[in-house]
Amino acid sequence: MIEAKDLLKRYGDFRLEIPELFIPGGQSFGLVGNNGAGKTTFFNLLLDLVPPDRGEIRIDGIPVNRSEEWKKFTSAYLDDSFLIPYLTPDEYFDFLARLRGVSPEEKEEVLALFDGFFDGRIRGTDKYIRDLSQGNRKKTGIAGAFIGKPKVVVLDEPFANLDPSSQIRLKQLLNRFRRDPEITLLLSSHNLEHITGVTDRIALLDNGNIVKDMTVDESTLEDLMRFFEEKIRVNEVQDGH
Repeated sequence: MIEAKDLLKRYGDFRLEIPELFIPGGQSFGLVGNNGAGKTTFFNLLLDLVPPDRGEIRIDGIPVNRSEEWKKFTSAYLDDSFLIPYLTPDEYFDFLARLRGVSPEEKEEVLALFDGFFDGRIRGTDKYIRDLSQGNRKKTGIAGAFIGKPKVVVLDEPFANLDPSSQIRLKQLLNRFRRDPEITLLLSSHNLEHITGVTDRIALLDNGNIVKDMTVDESTLEDLMRFFEEKIRVNEVQDGH
């Protein structure tokens, strides 16, 4: 479904370099790494928001930087720039439904799944999206990404800025979508417990390179914790502590 080959993106001294990566259809795939590891850069390349310096990414065999066809079945929420701030959430959902050729009934069917996640604070409000709290803007963007039943959904740090109850509800929702073989999920998160709870496979990025690519099992969380604990120790030694 998603394939990266000979991929390189430079930002000053930083290099994201992925010689080869394949994510099959229907997989829930997680990216983990510290700030600056390259997670958002990879998503920006995947969505053709920035051009690669070398190589390419294909979605369902379609090169993302040479065709628009993949956009018909791919959706994403990376940050607030994906929202329309002068609309209310309901107006935004209506806009997405029209853009993606979704009937009002189909739109409501999808949004009904998010009722508990919304906690009565998203639908039916006269507030513009720009006036919502950071967490409620995120809820709006995440729900909007699933309108139209896309085959590929990309979410960058979906758990950030959500209260504990909303994080639990989102985890339940993502696991529901994870069970759908027609949906390929790509997620990133700093929360190791959450990301291991909603993915089938995790790639660990460090300084722009995939240093581990693992199938998620009962030992994955411990393996990730051990990696970052070792990183802390190495940094402390280098800093002379």
